[in-house]
Amino acid sequence: MKTRSTGASVDAYLDGIERDERRRDCDQLVAMMQRVTGCEPRMWGPSIVGFDSYHYRYASGREGDMCVTGFSSRKPDISIYLLCDSEVRAALLAKLGRHRIGACCLYVRRLSDIDLEVLEQLVVESVTECRRRYE
Repeated sequence: MKTRSTGASVDAYLDGIERDERRRDCDQLVAMMQRVTGCEPRMWGPSIVGFDSYHYRYASGREGDMCVTGFSSRKPDISIYLLCDSEVRAALLAKLGRHRIGACCLYVRRLSDIDLEVLEQLVVESVTECRRRYE
């Protein structure tokens, strides 16, 4: 698995984000995810700011570690990593605002496009369910 926790600097990653608005959005995500998880941010691979970790094992025997939640500043959007199949996710997403959703990623252009209280509820629910399943 290529996405692993590294010793790279979260501050250096955030400082490297060129657009001021995006950097402020990422700073807000760090503060919120740190508050929700109670964990310090760590870099996972070269571009994911992650919080906490869990160990997974698939039926195929493949296993590894991943952050419980996190985000990455990508070119068009911010990718927010959440649990893939939570029960209340659909209802919260309907209230979130402008976003796209992938398998385990929530994509937002900027935080001003969404309801931050709903985003925090999504993160809380995802972290709670991930910890329930994997701890």
